[in-house]
Amino acid sequence: MNSSLLGIFCLLLTLAGYYISKRLYLRQQRIWFAPIILAPTIILSTVIIFQIPLVDYFQFTHWLPALLAPATIAFAVPIYRERALIKRYPLTISVGVLSGLCLGVGSSWLIIHFTNMPSELSHSLIVRSVSTPFAIEATGAFGGIPELTAMLVLVTGIMGMLICEPLFKAANIKSSLARGISLGASAHGAGAAKANQMGREEGVIASLTMIFTGIAMVITAPLFALLFN
Repeated sequence: MNSSLLGIFCLLLTLAGYYISKRLYLRQQRIWFAPIILAPTIILSTVIIFQIPLVDYFQFTHWLPALLAPATIAFAVPIYRERALIKRYPLTISVGVLSGLCLGVGSSWLIIHFTNMPSELSHSLIVRSVSTPFAIEATGAFGGIPELTAMLVLVTGIMGMLICEPLFKAANIKSSLARGISLGASAHGAGAAKANQMGREEGVIASLTMIFTGIAMVITAPLFALLFN
């Protein structure tokens, strides 16, 4: 198979993996069917089994990350639609965003400080707690690698989905506002999806918090970079 046909195959594989996982997740609300988990598993398994070079895989699939730019602009829609909720809880959401931002960056810095990881990995780790479009934009301030940053964001989101319910139960957190803010600020898109399963208000709050935390990260990334350097 020549490189062009292989690139087209990889593009179709990526789209099919996402479509299949999404359909399964809509039918069976199981964590392992979530697109953020199942789709990368299908794609990675195929790439490894058939030993597809990354250059060939990214030949056509590199257009998909380009869609993150219009997706970022589209975040303005839920902000406008839920403006009444923002007016109702302005202080709570603001505190949640700032706390999530500082804890996300601070915990990443602690991991870097107490482990001997390669510089490429450490620079890409800082912004792992915000949604992919914002993380890719902000990681440049730290000298991170966008592709590696996207992978770390994915891992962070999956971890947030897996541990949130036991943590909420252990801490006796029952407030929909608190659960939504914590998931949106720490586990970005995956957290917002999980919050939406818990309830409509949790999902809306998580989505808003995710967006505002991402915006705050992009704005403050140069400052954090100066502090850490």
